[in-house]
Amino acid sequence: MAKTILVIEDNNEIRENTAEILELAGYNALTAENGKRGVDVALREKPSVIICDIMMPELDGYGVLHLLRKNAATEHTPFIFLTAKTERSDFRKGMEMGADDYITKPFDDSELLSAVEARLKRVELLEQKYPSTVSGLTEFIKDVKASGLLKQLSDKYDMYSFEKKLTVYHEGKRPRFLYYLNKGKVKCVKMHEDGKEYITNLYNEGEFFGYTALIEDSLYEDSAVVLEEAEVLQIPKEEFLQMIYGDITIAAKFIHIITQNVKEKEERLLSLAYSSLRKRVAKALIDIVDKFEITDTSKAIEISREEIAQYIGTATESLNRTISDFKAEGLIDINKGKIVPVNMAKVRNLRY
Repeated sequence: MAKTILVIEDNNEIRENTAEILELAGYNALTAENGKRGVDVALREKPSVIICDIMMPELDGYGVLHLLRKNAATEHTPFIFLTAKTERSDFRKGMEMGADDYITKPFDDSELLSAVEARLKRVELLEQKYPSTVSGLTEFIKDVKASGLLKQLSDKYDMYSFEKKLTVYHEGKRPRFLYYLNKGKVKCVKMHEDGKEYITNLYNEGEFFGYTALIEDSLYEDSAVVLEEAEVLQIPKEEFLQMIYGDITIAAKFIHIITQNVKEKEERLLSLAYSSLRKRVAKALIDIVDKFEITDTSKAIEISREEIAQYIGTATESLNRTISDFKAEGLIDINKGKIVPVNMAKVRNLRY
C-alpha cells in the first residue's frame, strides 16, 4: 500500500510540483495551501511523512510543528521542513522543536525523495520488534546501518582514526561524545585497586559505545582502548541527549541495548565468581568469537592472551595452562602464539 505524504506549502507552483514528484515515485500525495489547513489534513489523514514550508500565512511551519507534536496521533510523524531560509538559527530552532530534516529550496527530485525515504526507513526501524538477546541487538544495529541513519550521522559529524593501543576516552573523565565504531575493535578496561587491569567490555565495528556515562551523567567507569586500527564517529553529547530525550522510541532502543549489556555483564560476573577456570576460559573464547564474528576456523583470535586473562580475571599463566589443555583436546589450535578456534561447538558444550 502506497505511503501518504502531506505537502504544506503556500506557493502553488512549488506545492503542486512537489506533489507531482511524490506521485510519480509511487506515493499518495496530499496538499494544503497554508499551515492551518495543513494541521487539519494531518490530523484527519494521518500521513506517513509531512513536508512543510516555514514561512506561510495564518500559521507558519513552526506553529504547525508545535501543534502536531502536541497531538498523540501525529507526535511521532516524520516532519521535514521545506524552506528557502538557510540561517543556522532556523535549523537549530526547528531541530529543538522536533523536526526530523530540512530541504532547502530550490531542490531536485532526488534530494526530496531521498529525504522522504530516509524518514520512512527510520519509522520502520523504530517500529521493528527485536528480541531481548544478543542476536536481537546485533539485528538492530545492522538495521540501523541499512536504514541510512548512520550515513546521515557520518555526513554530519566527524570520523576520527585511532591507531592500535590509543585511548578513545579515559576512566574518571566526564563524557563529551557518543561513539560509534565504524571500523576496528575496541576494549573497555578498568584499573582495579590492586593495580591490575580488567577488561569490562569488547566492541566490534557497527556498535555504539560510551553511552552509559552520557545517559547517567556520570564519569566514565572505564577506559576505551583501541585493539586494532579503528575509525570512530563522535556524536556530541548535547545532540545525543537531545535525540534520546526528544524521541521516546529512540530512547527505548538505547535502553534496550543498555539493559542487555548490563545483563551480559552480570552473567559474566557470576561466571567469574562461581565457574571453574575451564568454563571461564571457554566462556571468554565464545564471547570473543561471537562478538567479533569469527566464523573461519582457520582464523586466529586477534586478542592477546594477556587481554583474555584480563577479560576473565585470572593470571596469564593460569590461562596458558588451560589453553594448553584445550589444544591437547583438539578444541583450539595455536598459530604463531595466537589462538585459533578449531571446534567452538564442543567448547560451547563443555560441562566442567
